[in-house]
Amino acid sequence: MSRRRGTVEQFDEAVGLGTVKTDDGTAYPFHCTQIADGSRTIPVGVRVEFSVVAGHMGRWEAAEIEPIGPVNAVSPTQPREQP
Repeated sequence: MSRRRGTVEQFDEAVGLGTVKTDDGTAYPFHCTQIADGSRTIPVGVRVEFSVVAGHMGRWEAAEIEPIGPVNAVSPTQPREQP
């Protein structure tokens, strides 16, 4: 299957679950074990490339997630700055 691009929309480091949203607005959940570099953490807002695979419970999920460059990246453990 072809690789897709999107942005990490949310990531809960304590649970290890997150969501990647593609440029067309489709959201795919993922588990931290699908982060390709093995780090098990990824900043919210970072641009990524990923595959879509059939996941548990019959839904499509993001897999083999690789960062391709920061875009408004915010660490999941650091609060966003207030304007």
